[in-house]
Amino acid sequence: MTEGEVYGEQEPTPAEVLEWRRDHVFLPEADACPEEYPHLRNVSAGYVFGGVVRPLEPAAPEYVTLPAAHTRPEEFLAIAQWNMLWEAAQFRRRFFDLDDLPEPMARIADLGDVNVTFVPRTRARYFEYAPLFHLLPKRVLDMFGLPLLRGGQWPFMADWSGIDDFLSPDFEERLARAWAWTVWPHLVSGSKMKAFSADDPIRLLAHNLDFWVPAVTATIQERLRDFPEVDKGKAPGPVTLEDGSVLAGAVAGNPRTGGQVWFGEDDACDAVVETVEAADRTGRLRGILDAVRSHRVEDDFSSHWSYAREDFERKLHGKRRKVTVKFVELTDTVPVQGPESGVLGNLITNDFLTLLDGRNRQIVVLLSSGVTSKTEIADLLGYANHSAVSKRLAQIRRAAEAYFDEN
Repeated sequence: MTEGEVYGEQEPTPAEVLEWRRDHVFLPEADACPEEYPHLRNVSAGYVFGGVVRPLEPAAPEYVTLPAAHTRPEEFLAIAQWNMLWEAAQFRRRFFDLDDLPEPMARIADLGDVNVTFVPRTRARYFEYAPLFHLLPKRVLDMFGLPLLRGGQWPFMADWSGIDDFLSPDFEERLARAWAWTVWPHLVSGSKMKAFSADDPIRLLAHNLDFWVPAVTATIQERLRDFPEVDKGKAPGPVTLEDGSVLAGAVAGNPRTGGQVWFGEDDACDAVVETVEAADRTGRLRGILDAVRSHRVEDDFSSHWSYAREDFERKLHGKRRKVTVKFVELTDTVPVQGPESGVLGNLITNDFLTLLDGRNRQIVVLLSSGVTSKTEIADLLGYANHSAVSKRLAQIRRAAEAYFDEN
């Protein structure tokens, strides 16, 4: 529907146009009830196409941005039709004549069988991140100062209202914080985000919207594949091309119906969980999380207490206690001779003893034999006073800490 159709024959004033655009962007607060908001919908390709081509192994979808200023109706139509064919994935270019596509789209289609969804290139990058935005309930939008927008559409079809004009310059930053807050409990259970430093790897990953776009796209497509097919009379079978050959790796069929991909807070919450699970397939999420947890350092934490920090410090201090309580516990006074014959007792291995010079090794052995007085050790080793022993004990402690930090 055009502005002229809305206002009849009379030319609308700039104020009326702005009001019309704003009404198509923002949702009245009274309509944002948890049972219906947030939501995301899909339009079936069956409105335009009598059948689809489904690859047996769909290529991973990618987003390509186009200049936002589309002035010709045929440009809007080409983008909408291309994106509606999401089921065709990398084979969707075969539905179009390159000469009929706008030049930027034709250049992409000419690359071959690539699975691309087109979105407008905007300052706020709203259309690239729209699926993530439309998983957020109103209370989260309010918390992070994000606007209450009308329900989302996937894939992109058209931007009649020029939504980018109504979004704040920091929209992307606010959305990143809101999404990170939403997804964080699924990444680190029991510890709030503020317990970690700003450059903690998992915290950075939670804010990285580009990392999550493939995962949420996979979630959308998996849900849509459960939708029934429109009866277009298309029997499943091989895809015959114009030259009579058969398209390898593809099967023809009826397009699926459209409808709500998710609807309301509970459904959107389930979709967030599915997105986290999909991130393991699209971005190896679990492997990243395990690697980060296994290589935590103290700088990863903030000053706030958390279970994660408590667990980290328990492991760290437990390791250090092996060095600081005693140096070694051996029978008799003879050190273990070979580096390969480590002591599997409570404290140390012979690998560490081999790092010490003769005098320091003697001190360790005397300590293990029950001689604990620095003065007594000094007398036994022929020192004038215990000062030299104190210095050597400090050397031994530093060597022990360095050794155990590496092992």
